[in-house]
Amino acid sequence: MRHMIGDLITLAEQGEFDVIVHGCNCFCTMGSGIAKQIRERYPAAYEADCTTEKGDISKLGGYTWVRVLSPRKNPFIIVNGYTQFRYGRDRRHADYNAIVSVFQLIKNNFPHAVIGYPYIGAGLAGGDWEVISRIINAALAGMNHSVVEYRR
Repeated sequence: MRHMIGDLITLAEQGEFDVIVHGCNCFCTMGSGIAKQIRERYPAAYEADCTTEKGDISKLGGYTWVRVLSPRKNPFIIVNGYTQFRYGRDRRHADYNAIVSVFQLIKNNFPHAVIGYPYIGAGLAGGDWEVISRIINAALAGMNHSVVEYRR
């Protein structure tokens, strides 16, 4: 896992990543954190999320995705990974098994892509980044992938 500092979305727009992955809950909200930023800048990602049933626990561990074109005309894919069922700040909502599943699917379905993601599950979802980073490293072994620490 490579560590980068910057804005994941901006880096993707500049052509750094073929695929960016962010964590979503199963209630089609995308109302805070990087999910909100993605919803605002790339409404098609939110529309992909809304093609699923709100509150459907069977989405956990899966994803929706959309191919977008940045203002600079760089194409990339946004993956809405269902890494938590609910949302809130009352407890850990990050589901480690769901994170395993999402990243295994990413490896299988985008095997040659350059992947970028935030500290997925470790911010608003309350997960432990040490645990999550080990999960991602194991799932994406042999792939070109980076965590992006948000800084403008």
